[in-house]
Amino acid sequence: MSSSLGDLRVVDFSRVLAGPFATMLLADLGATVTKIERPGTGDDTRGWGPPFDESGQATYFQSVNRNKESITLDLTDAAGLERARALAREADVVVENFRPGLMETLGLGYDDLRADNPGLVYCSITGFGRDKGAELPGYDLLIQALGGLMSITGSPDGEPQKVGVAVVDVFAGLFATVGMLAAVRHRDATGEGQRVEINLLSSLLAALVNQGTGYTAGGVVPARMGNAHPSVSPYEVLPCGEGDLVLAVGNDRQFAVLCERLGAPDLAEDPRYATNTARVRNRESLRAELVRLLGERPAADWAKELSAARVPAGVVNDLAGAFRLAADLGLDPIVSIPRDDGTAARLTRNPIGLSATPPAYRSAPPPLS
Repeated sequence: MSSSLGDLRVVDFSRVLAGPFATMLLADLGATVTKIERPGTGDDTRGWGPPFDESGQATYFQSVNRNKESITLDLTDAAGLERARALAREADVVVENFRPGLMETLGLGYDDLRADNPGLVYCSITGFGRDKGAELPGYDLLIQALGGLMSITGSPDGEPQKVGVAVVDVFAGLFATVGMLAAVRHRDATGEGQRVEINLLSSLLAALVNQGTGYTAGGVVPARMGNAHPSVSPYEVLPCGEGDLVLAVGNDRQFAVLCERLGAPDLAEDPRYATNTARVRNRESLRAELVRLLGERPAADWAKELSAARVPAGVVNDLAGAFRLAADLGLDPIVSIPRDDGTAARLTRNPIGLSATPPAYRSAPPPLS
């Protein structure tokens, strides 16, 4: 099977999540990725468990390191450093997420490597950039706090909450992937490499989309609203006779159908609720009406009926339920990649669908050499 990036050689000095996630995406699309790890311990996430899989390996490491080969190099040793430089000289892409300045100290900075490899695409991922924020530690939880995400996540009367997965690292990894592919496209057209710079704080601010622009363009500093939406209503979790129902009503037609199915069609004609803007202004009284009506039946029943009527509604799944739903829909969310020891890595499928050059799963995450 042909691949999109089969001729791309990537040397990956990154560890933990953002960088490895980006290089795994490149590897899924066919790139040859050589992961450089510390002797003895390797990537920090090799020890981040539980949970562990059936082979005893940390599932955190497994989640972002398939389709790669791994070599251990001591970058404080002259021989290890020379091997790293040799690999970089032959690479199309180098990725690193060390503390700003460290790669330059080792002679592995962008200016050092492009002298011998002018077409090199060199991606650096930092927490707060290479300038005034260079000394600040780039941990996802810290960025979620400093970047405002925690201020809009959680209940209004509760403490600020982080998202349940390291989304800032994921955002940064996605932005890094786009940046590297754009730079490779330019290199292929001109022969000129370039530096790609991604920082976690800027990645988060860009990913705040409507909330961020509400501030930059509208001067609105949003606050925590629990599961409610600042600009759409009803768009939240509502209690039913049994269980909770998620409603994501995005337009007036959907709201009218919702009211009809709830047995209260007049609600859609009430001036307080006839338009989305009116519903947002009167969200509390609308919520009370909906809770009263939904209390007559279990959430699962409402979800089935409303979904059939094309009203976005559903129950709150745990992860087992989420993967089961994807499987039931024919999305094949899990791939199983055999290992040499007879076990298999069961991993989440790459979501990118390509008709001619789809992602491939050539090898399980590598053991530490």
